[in-house]
Amino acid sequence: MEQDIAKILSYEIRKELADRYFGFRKVIEEDKQALDEQVRFQTITIEQQICLDLVRIYILLKDKELIDKFLGLVGLAEDMYYDQYVVESPTIRQRVFETVKVRGFTKAGRFVNLILDSYDSLVTHVENYRDKFGELQQSQETIEEEIKLFYQKNDLGNIMGFLRSLDSSEADKSSIGAGGGLCNIEELEKKMRVEPPQPICQLLPLIPPLVPLRQIRKKLKNLAKQAYKIQKQEP
Repeated sequence: MEQDIAKILSYEIRKELADRYFGFRKVIEEDKQALDEQVRFQTITIEQQICLDLVRIYILLKDKELIDKFLGLVGLAEDMYYDQYVVESPTIRQRVFETVKVRGFTKAGRFVNLILDSYDSLVTHVENYRDKFGELQQSQETIEEEIKLFYQKNDLGNIMGFLRSLDSSEADKSSIGAGGGLCNIEELEKKMRVEPPQPICQLLPLIPPLVPLRQIRKKLKNLAKQAYKIQKQEP
């Protein structure tokens, strides 16, 4: 009778420990999955917003020297998302400008305004992206801290030793299955170990804050005028 009660208690303790671990793992894996989905969304955001704004500006400036001056002026890395084929492709040019609203009374004025407006849009998109980047970093660090805290409060080696002490038979010391039996500590640690999420900086590019348009309007306008002269002279 006492042995039966001991077995029941042993089983209940094992089950509680297993439920605690697997419950924690499930919560963390769900958090990691949600983080991965947000990272993928931001990757799409870069392509559909930031990259598109830059491509428009690159196409309008066209000249590589002017593009390099632009990147230096606004504080972006050299050749960020630059591709000569993209700049020169008529098909891509048509696609990236098909939904753009143009303002101005003269052709030259519309051209300059298009560059200014594209850059203003870029500044906004980069600012929004940087805010989201910071939020994702915070989420990643929170998950890491939750994992560390859990393992600090639940030492796997001590728990394994406690589980082994509950069962004196040699057969039960070798495995713990889904039903709650014991397994060796290496297998249990491997099964229960939760890997932290990858650092956000390894998954998404860190884009620096851009200089506001009001601070460089005159210089950017001069670049736009130079670009217009070059494109006007070409056949």
